Amino acid sequence: MYLTSIFGFLLPLVPALVSGLMLYSAFPGPGLYPAAFFALVPLWFSLDRLSSKQAFYAGITTGIGFFGLLIYWICPTLTQYGGLYFWVSLSCLVLLVSYLSVYTGVFALVMKKIPAPAGLIPFWGAAVWVALEYIRTYLFSGFPWGVLGYSQYPDLVMIQAADTFGVLGISFLVVLANGILTIALKAFFQRTWPRKHSMAGLSLAMALLCTGFIYGHFKLAQVQSQIKDAPSKKIGVIQANIPQDEKWDNAFIDKTIEEYSRLSLQAIPCDLVVWPETALPFYYGLEPEPSNRVDAMIRKAGTFFLIGIPAAKPSDQGYRYYNRAVMLNPLALPKGYYDKHHLVPFGEYVPFKNLLWFAEKLTAGAGDFSKGETGPVPLKFDTGTTGVLICFEIIFPDISRDFVRNGADILTTMTNDAWFGRTQAALQHFSMAVFRAVENRRSVVRAANTGISGFIDPCGTILDTTDIFTACALTRQIPVLSGTTIYTRHGDFAAQACLVAFILICVIQPMKKKFRRTL
Repeated sequence: MYLTSIFGFLLPLVPALVSGLMLYSAFPGPGLYPAAFFALVPLWFSLDRLSSKQAFYAGITTGIGFFGLLIYWICPTLTQYGGLYFWVSLSCLVLLVSYLSVYTGVFALVMKKIPAPAGLIPFWGAAVWVALEYIRTYLFSGFPWGVLGYSQYPDLVMIQAADTFGVLGISFLVVLANGILTIALKAFFQRTWPRKHSMAGLSLAMALLCTGFIYGHFKLAQVQSQIKDAPSKKIGVIQANIPQDEKWDNAFIDKTIEEYSRLSLQAIPCDLVVWPETALPFYYGLEPEPSNRVDAMIRKAGTFFLIGIPAAKPSDQGYRYYNRAVMLNPLALPKGYYDKHHLVPFGEYVPFKNLLWFAEKLTAGAGDFSKGETGPVPLKFDTGTTGVLICFEIIFPDISRDFVRNGADILTTMTNDAWFGRTQAALQHFSMAVFRAVENRRSVVRAANTGISGFIDPCGTILDTTDIFTACALTRQIPVLSGTTIYTRHGDFAAQACLVAFILICVIQPMKKKFRRTL
């Protein structure tokens, strides 16, 4: 009897689990990105047979299957580099996956509790999904890892609409396709076709989806033509492949400087050489001997260098520490710097430190950094300007937008992905940079300590990449476009509209039901 009840509870969740696995398969790693267009169908199709409570559990199950596989790398990262016991790291992973799964649970619950006419179901589902992704992007500091639109980064035609609607606009189109397929599947099995007004809504949904592809086809050709006539800059990125267990060991400072110097001299001549996040494991400018060695190499190279460093500044409490990118001219003189603004909770600082004293070990390797005091001001080199996004910042679209609106003609992201080991996280992280290129029509330069380093053009084309855990210098001419896109100027206006619609309908619908009962 007990086993029967368990079986009866779990069986309705099987389609939801299938949806979660299919969502995961669409992302970097498995890389079956077309699967995203029908991944939600099993969950969506099954909701008619479930109660509201079961629908919520089904959505949770989809999230567990999806996020559990997508971000599994958090567990080994915290164990190996955070110094936590395996069971503690696993608990952190379970907590994060549970939190993220609430969003898919709410999606399923809303689709069950607040139904729409058949012709509008795809639009309603897409709006709800995008509203929830928008909330997830900013709530509690934000964690937009696994936003559905990112799965489409290899599809150059599909992603061109991001210059108007951002990555969340691509999510909308993907969920819209899932909704259309769900309605079609229901009609097939029920042997009943939607009524005329429903068909009009479905036709509009299909027309919108087709418009996205048509727009992408013509926009891609247009931007490629602009790239051919655009000026270019020759940029070098340095991937020194410094092991994480050596990176902060003082015994390896000389070796680190020698490796970066050797690779940098291979990269010239170029307009700018980019080193990764915290490439120098000492306080540049405050420690004379190693700083002078770096300066001597820069003067020998005779070009601009953008270097990731830890920085310290005196304060009333002693010193404040920053994750910094500094621009040095060919004479090794500082021409500007940018301090990381959006820090990684529990990775670069501990929120509510007095209460969460046990989390100290998570920041031991990287240092307990402070938030940058200046905004997204581009750094100048020669005749160019670049916005600098340090590590985690590349996954937040607004930071890139702000740099471009402030005059950046290219975007540079520097990171240390050694934490990820040989997991899929490095490729997942890299793939998000493709959307920053398309959204703003700017080339993106990426320098990573252990990879993946590379170049992305304003169409989202990946021009060149490095292998992970190899030491190399990569140099390339990249196009420099000017002008601003609708997305750069106005941001996630479409996603915000989805959020407003989501909130209003969730508030109005229960009120309408209550009003009807009083009549």
